[in-house]
Parts: sequence; structure tokens; C-alpha cells
Amino acid sequence: MKIEEIIVVEGKDDTRRIKLAVEADTIETNGSAINEETLQLIAHAQATRGVIVFTDPDFPGGKIRATIVERIPGVKHAFLRKDDAQSPKGGSLGIEHASPETIREALKNIYTQRQAETSDIDRKFLDEWRLVGHADSSRYRELLGDALGIGHTNGKQLLKRLRMFQLEKEAVNAAMTAILKELDEKDSLTALRQEEENK
Repeated sequence: MKIEEIIVVEGKDDTRRIKLAVEADTIETNGSAINEETLQLIAHAQATRGVIVFTDPDFPGGKIRATIVERIPGVKHAFLRKDDAQSPKGGSLGIEHASPETIREALKNIYTQRQAETSDIDRKFLDEWRLVGHADSSRYRELLGDALGIGHTNGKQLLKRLRMFQLEKEAVNAAMTAILKELDEKDSLTALRQEEENK
């Protein structure tokens, strides 16, 4: 699988992992404080070949993504689920821990940032699905982010990201319905197992 765009990653280990999965060129940010020279390099890459931002699914990765979005319009985005980026030893999250298959899958499902953020989604809609303002909202946002392939965010960022990628209520409704059905089935299975154990 050959990627035309230049992939922006955080470090050398990410580049090595990407190159095991696909044929691609990368730009490394070398940390969450991206310097001006790197931002100019990314801007040039976007103007000539296009850019896919592919950072770790954690806070520093989100910070890098936000910095690039602010400075360079129209970039594309690839996301990894936290479970797919977990170190086998636990603790750290990163692209360097992902399998080549999950990297290829993430790069097939890219989103393009649009200049005009249009969507029929508002905060009230997110609240109705318990995605903001509830004790379990963070878990629901993580599950939704995985289902839609847009990464895990806080409530404010979720609204911004859904609008940026021009996702509509229909997509969220379908994803959340499937998520709740799966959680229901898991709860029923857990209850059955407990019942069996208590006999």
C-alpha cells in the first residue's frame, strides 16, 4: 500500500512502524512543542503532496494535531484506537506499538478537515446521547470516537471534530445505537455469568 500524502508522526519509532505497514514518507514533529521550522515543512508538504496527521491517541498527540490544524488548513487525519496503540508492557500509548494491519486500516479511513465547519450537531444533541455532562460521558466519547474513527476527545473537542469532519446526526445516531446495543448485550452476558456462578 503506497500513500501519496506525507504522514506527520511524532518520532522515529512511529516512522519505522509506518514503514513496516505502508510505503510512505513522513515528517516527525519530535515532541508536542512543534517548532516553526517543522510547521513550515508541514505547510510545504500540504501545498505539494498533501498531509495526513497521524499522532498518538493521547493528550500530547491531540495537542500536536490541534497546533497543525490551527496553522495549516485542509490537512487529512488518521486515528488509532487507544487499544490498538497500547504498549504490550502497558503504560505508554503510541503508533510504534500498533500492528501493521491496524495502521493500514487507519490510513484507509482518513478524514479531511474542511474549511467551513458544517454539521447539524449541537451540544444539546451530544447531551441527549450522554456524550457530555454525565459521569459516563468520557467512556461514551471514547466508544464513539473508536466507532467513527475520529479519536478520543473531551466534550468541547468532540463537537468541534464532528463539525470539522462534517459528520451529521445520522452517523452519530447509528454509531451510538450500535454501541448501546453492544453494551446491553455485554451487561446481559455478565449478569448471566454471575447468575451461573451463584448457583
